[in-house]
Amino acid sequence: MIRKLLFAALGLWLPCAQAQEITLRHDLAGQPLDALATLVVRFNGEQKGKARIVLQDLKGLQGLADRQQPPHLALLDPDDNQQFFGTSPRFLPLHQIMAASKLKLEAKAFFPQMAAAVDDLTGRIQALPLAHALPVLFYNRDAFIRAGLDPDNPPKTWWEVQTAAGKLFDAGFKCPLTSSRFAWVHLDNMSSQHGEPVLAKDGKTDRVALNTLVHVKHIALLASWQKSFYFHYFGPGREGDAKFMSGECSMLTGESPLYRELQKSTGFRFGVVELPHYDDVRGARPADVLPDGAALWALPGKHKGEYAVVARFVEFMMKPENQREWVQATGFLPMTPAAVDALKAAGAPPALLDRAVKRLTVTPSVNERTKHGAGRSRIRGILNEEIEFVWGNQKPAMEALDTAMARVNGVVQISAPPRSGAKK
Repeated sequence: MIRKLLFAALGLWLPCAQAQEITLRHDLAGQPLDALATLVVRFNGEQKGKARIVLQDLKGLQGLADRQQPPHLALLDPDDNQQFFGTSPRFLPLHQIMAASKLKLEAKAFFPQMAAAVDDLTGRIQALPLAHALPVLFYNRDAFIRAGLDPDNPPKTWWEVQTAAGKLFDAGFKCPLTSSRFAWVHLDNMSSQHGEPVLAKDGKTDRVALNTLVHVKHIALLASWQKSFYFHYFGPGREGDAKFMSGECSMLTGESPLYRELQKSTGFRFGVVELPHYDDVRGARPADVLPDGAALWALPGKHKGEYAVVARFVEFMMKPENQREWVQATGFLPMTPAAVDALKAAGAPPALLDRAVKRLTVTPSVNERTKHGAGRSRIRGILNEEIEFVWGNQKPAMEALDTAMARVNGVVQISAPPRSGAKK
């Protein structure tokens, strides 16, 4: 079935000589790819031979020259620009594409947190947040039982994580804790959970401030855990996922949709709970975590008629029934209240949906996060580079974070305006 859907999505069935082809680059696999291919086939069928979306698997590209040939659309986190394009391209804001086609794409249609993840500095939608997630803690229930821990009472604070990691290590588990998406989970969300603004005023300018006392305290604690073998760092991306799924590591901080893949695993029983926090920080807000992930971005330099097809595809993916199908298949977050209504009507667990809605409807602070257009990818790249010195015991946490912020505020233009451009 998957093979048929992929052939259809790639345009290998019923060739249409006059169809406008829109290339969508991705790096999906498994159920998410199957779900996207299903939706693309349906969209292509509705176009009646006049246009079609063609899926382009990043893994199938031959080299740098292929990667640098820009598609029309890319489903990616801009942190992965180098992997997707071999460079850092400009993106064309979706709100411009939709307006040119006289189709609506308004921030008020989205959950506030989902809109904030992809809007520009003025609240306009830059990309479609199709593959966003929340940071969570996964744990191996079987390992907890073997270590004498209660699997029904997992850690809620970082101090409880330390206790659990110590018992797991003493019970023979060599990797009690690891992480994926490190900068997002352990720095961005450290700010939001503990009431620290990511952007702070320095005179008349904004500066990135991911080096507060709570950040230094947290990185220093993780460094001490690494020396005690409680914590293992495998890379800044999703490297930790495989280590947890294989059973090598007993706890993982990472992205919520991983539970879909874990459900198919028969190796061990697992649990998933909210990201831990520090209960000794005044004003801590444990539930205030930031959705983040891959979005559907448009590349500039294409023709007006091709962008019209892009606009219709975005409108198609915004339909509640299509969002419902996508969320059910992938575990990614619903983008809109209409999607949640469709999920509830289809029998999705109300309690789970209500928890997601409670978080996603919170109106974000203007200083809660940096924007993609303001160099978020560069900020995370610099943070990851400096944090490597901590793991290598070459810099203490404070020096690494202070150096990272000095570098960031020296090269990142915080108030960068949205970029655009299209051929007529």
